[in-house]
Amino acid sequence: MQGKNLTRQRLAREVHEQIGFSLNDAGDLVDHFFACLKQSLLDGEEVKLVNFGAFKVKQKSPRQGRNPQTGESMEISSRRMVTFKPSKALREKVNGNGI
Repeated sequence: MQGKNLTRQRLAREVHEQIGFSLNDAGDLVDHFFACLKQSLLDGEEVKLVNFGAFKVKQKSPRQGRNPQTGESMEISSRRMVTFKPSKALREKVNGNGI
């Protein structure tokens, strides 16, 4: 895979070329995968992908912040955010310790 961004279209093309699904079926597969991933996170589940990593929703507490333009102090409200923790295998590959 080449290019600066991995897009849904490129993923579908890779599934088509590597597995042999039609482009439409490959696109549907990619869409369904991301829909399942998103729904699992919305339901509060952790999503673990072997040899890749884990996605998790974390609750951030409210905290004091500062407006960078005015310097005025303000409260940043609590919120939920998605975090990603790469697997050991992925970290090693990214850092050049494994192939």
